[in-house]
Amino acid sequence: MKFKDQLIEGTLVKRYKRFFAEIKLLSGELVTAHTANTGPMTTCFEIGRPALLSRHDNPKRKLKYSLEMIKAPQSWIGVNTHLANQLTSEAIQNKTIQELQGYKNIFPEYKIGNSRLDFMLTNSNSPECFVEVKSVTLLGDNNQALFPDAVTTRGQKHLLELMDLKKKGFRTVMLFIVQREDVTQFKIAAHIDKNYAKLLTQALHFEVEILVYGCRLTAQEIIIDKKLLYAPQLNSTETLDEVTPSQVAL
Repeated sequence: MKFKDQLIEGTLVKRYKRFFAEIKLLSGELVTAHTANTGPMTTCFEIGRPALLSRHDNPKRKLKYSLEMIKAPQSWIGVNTHLANQLTSEAIQNKTIQELQGYKNIFPEYKIGNSRLDFMLTNSNSPECFVEVKSVTLLGDNNQALFPDAVTTRGQKHLLELMDLKKKGFRTVMLFIVQREDVTQFKIAAHIDKNYAKLLTQALHFEVEILVYGCRLTAQEIIIDKKLLYAPQLNSTETLDEVTPSQVAL
């Protein structure tokens, strides 16, 4: 995904009220940028780091700037979570995500029953494929990308939905998009959200497919470019203790 216009350079000053980041531009001007990532952005947001902003002249917007990327010592980090679906759509169409090839139609934000999942893929020869996408930015030890970076009841609900659709005969995929280059593998952060880790284990037993892809990031574009290693390391309690829908805040 190429950015339409050149991104604007600045330096992180502070973040407040989850949605706002104060950025000092190279000119010295202080501006407020919208922050789409409402999570803690641990290992991403540190005062003084370089940042890249997009500018929007839409008169309906309250803020003219959006925070797109933050510079870590060894990589840019894509912190605009709204881009993950666009990156995924492009990667399916350009055949980077090989596991999602062979489908004629791509329907984004598809509603089925009481659920809304990021994509439904269809063709005439196989069951519909439902794909849920999560953006990953948290860096752990040993060059591991981690998800989630906070307890995510919404993410837990999505896993339950994927399992339910799998039981009904559909193909279901949980796709993690890692928007930083300083990682070599992926791991679920069970120490942050134990229920999410247990649900992902259950999803694997139900044969929900787990895919992890990494990105290449520059000031001009973000592109999904490689598959990352995901090797679940589960103990016996995680594989046996199930999380039921009643335990998740739906």
